[in-house]
Amino acid sequence: MANVWRSAAYRIAFAYSAAFALAIAVLGAIVFLAADAAFRHQQDVALADETKQLVIAYHTEGLDDVLTAITARGDAKGIAAFGYAMFDRRGRRIAGDLDTKPPPPGLHDILFRDPEEGQDPARAMTTILPGGERLVVAIDTEGLERIDRTILGLFVAGFGVVLLLGMAGALILGAYLRRRLARIETAARGIVGGDLTRRVEVSARGDEFDALGETLNTMLDRIEQLMENLRQVSSDIAHDLRTPLSRLRTTLEAARDRDPGSQRQAIDEAVVQGDALLSLFGGILRIAEVEGSRALDFEPVDVSALVEDVCEACAPAVDDGHRSLSFQVAPGLKVKGNRELLAQAIINLLDNAQAHTPMGTAINIAASRQNGDICIRVADTGPGIAENDRERVTRRFVRLDPARSSTGHGLGLNLVTAVAKSHGGNLVIGDANPGLEATLVLPALAE
Repeated sequence: MANVWRSAAYRIAFAYSAAFALAIAVLGAIVFLAADAAFRHQQDVALADETKQLVIAYHTEGLDDVLTAITARGDAKGIAAFGYAMFDRRGRRIAGDLDTKPPPPGLHDILFRDPEEGQDPARAMTTILPGGERLVVAIDTEGLERIDRTILGLFVAGFGVVLLLGMAGALILGAYLRRRLARIETAARGIVGGDLTRRVEVSARGDEFDALGETLNTMLDRIEQLMENLRQVSSDIAHDLRTPLSRLRTTLEAARDRDPGSQRQAIDEAVVQGDALLSLFGGILRIAEVEGSRALDFEPVDVSALVEDVCEACAPAVDDGHRSLSFQVAPGLKVKGNRELLAQAIINLLDNAQAHTPMGTAINIAASRQNGDICIRVADTGPGIAENDRERVTRRFVRLDPARSSTGHGLGLNLVTAVAKSHGGNLVIGDANPGLEATLVLPALAE
């Protein structure tokens, strides 16, 4: 039982059951009081009618006839039978079988002496007649009390059944809540124990617990992905930094042993290698910054104007690299995002096309609207990428065949992917036949 009271699920279930039982009790009390008041009102109405008939008989037929009528009516028996008494001016009972003291005029609760049961309560109406006589008409309230006891007994029995059903329902509901919550607890304990693949069990009902489970599973998937990215980044950084750091150390050691005249060249080489390391860390920080961006800070961006500006700015550098650049931009293309990040993504795609293609390659940039999305396509006529490498090439520090003459750190396409995801889109790598096409797909701004 102690475990039951420590359980929030059981406490909630029992609290709901207690509230329901209290509502039933209040409703029952109201019904009981209303029924009792209605019965008593009916008694008062019946007393008034009976008294009125006798008063009319007094005025039309005289006192003797009223006394005779009282005697005759007093012989009637039944649950609604009246009791009668007529008192003279001195308070002596001169007719009727109602053994009681003369009550005051009006409606009152009185006590009378029953020959079989002794003192009994009754409801009486007393009327002063023109001759000074006091007419008393009463109804024994024992019958009403029996009805009240019957109603109360039925209510108590029904309330007991409600309490039992409420307790049973609370136990069932509490067990159900604990069972559903135990699924989440089991998954959480497994994850705390190191099993990041554990997920909350979700049923096909689609209720609130299932919605919570799906949300937690989505969160866990994201955490697992971030942990995997962290492990990958840690491993890749350690791998990629080993060679440049070794070269930097070798260069500095060589500079230490050289004559002062040749140390300048060694220091310049060390500075170049240091700049390469700073560039690597700068790229990693930039990706982390993009992945942590929030769309709430984004603004409407004219993609048509942006693509044209980037192409016009990069055209001279492409020509200097002995490659050609062409572009086709549809008008009125807009997205909600960050103009600087989108420009950086397009430039990275353009740089990637230049860095991994031979001289004479034709590069084409096209921006258009397709199925409610804005597509920015950068295609080249170079060697392309094998189909089984297209998904892998967007990961951090991934560089394919050295024959592609890569001198970077494998962060360019990963940054583009991060920018696309932060804008609610994605990067699609495909075949340009010949060459490679990289398409930045972004949701269009709703108009």
